[in-house]
Amino acid sequence: MSAPTRNVQRVSSLSLTADCPADWSIQAPGRAVTTAATVAVSVLVLLSLWGELTRAGGVSPTLVILDVAVAVLSCAAVPLVLRRPVATAGVLAVASLLSPVATPASTVATVHTARARPLRTALLVAGAGVVGHLLRGLWRPVPGLGFGWWVLLVVAVHAALLAWGARARSQQSLVMALRERAARLERDQQRRVQDARLTERRRIAVEMHDTLAHRLSLLAAYAGAMEFRPDAAPEKVTAAAGVVRAEAARALVELREVIGVLRDDEDDLDRGAPQPTWSDVELLIAEARDAGASVEVQCRVDITDLPPTIGRTTYRLVQEALTNARRHAPGQPVELVLGGSPGERLDIDVSNPVHRDYAGPRAGGTGLIGMRERVQLLGGELSPEVTAGRFRLHARLPWPER
Repeated sequence: MSAPTRNVQRVSSLSLTADCPADWSIQAPGRAVTTAATVAVSVLVLLSLWGELTRAGGVSPTLVILDVAVAVLSCAAVPLVLRRPVATAGVLAVASLLSPVATPASTVATVHTARARPLRTALLVAGAGVVGHLLRGLWRPVPGLGFGWWVLLVVAVHAALLAWGARARSQQSLVMALRERAARLERDQQRRVQDARLTERRRIAVEMHDTLAHRLSLLAAYAGAMEFRPDAAPEKVTAAAGVVRAEAARALVELREVIGVLRDDEDDLDRGAPQPTWSDVELLIAEARDAGASVEVQCRVDITDLPPTIGRTTYRLVQEALTNARRHAPGQPVELVLGGSPGERLDIDVSNPVHRDYAGPRAGGTGLIGMRERVQLLGGELSPEVTAGRFRLHARLPWPER
């Protein structure tokens, strides 16, 4: 018996309406990003140091030593900014109070803190940076720029950095929410598919129970007759043995359908009405024609002696195909072709025209999942496909010879 298919297609699209948690922490950048950021900020720090050393009027030796020390501290702190942004930003805020060389690293710390931490923490870090720069402007003013303009510039720049980092955090949180929602939807989809498979297997088990019970009861009756009438005529014993052999062969064929089907709670299953067979397909087609569908049937083989199990599967296949045709191609003609031969296989081919943009049945549809389970439990194959503007459902079932 063929094993059921285990491939579950992923969800292709989703929409997000839930709010993102505010306390999500953003993952630290990788080694390559850290190295690139360190190099870039170090270059800016060195340029700032060069600008201070070459400023017109010169700089006192004490300030030169201070600027060089702050430059070394800023370059060394950049990797820590990306790993521990809050503490490092506080250190760089103090460094920016001592020297303008720390400004590039301090601004990077502010924007990264706004990106990686909640807004309240980012506001505290930005406030520390503003205070540090304002105090430095008092004792080391920028040449040609009044203190009032310096205050306006510092506040505006830090507000922009805070908004930039907060926006990046919001986008990152949205991406994380989308990933979590996609994973949840995928788990739900897998659970729905498994439930559909389990339901179909249980229904097959219910259908097969009565048939197997009938076969086994016949075997018991004929075997009992042979046991209690050993003096019967040889021809009668031979006939009874032939019936036992034939019924045992049929029971083995039908038993293939239920091997591996798990029935956890048999008492809770609804037996329902007797299931349809091939003799009911004509009524199914007549109902479809009465509903306005055009159904053409080409029967290239004598199927009057079709086994009940294959007849039931054929009925369900035709039913699913007509349902899909009504749903996806209303008004289009449906063609049903039956071929094959007893002892080999039964070929069932149902096709209908579809719109040129139709890509096939949905991945999450449970109708074809159930059909595939039925066909594979019989040892057959099912292949739905869209070719040349037609949707084609082709099934190949083993047809044991009676």
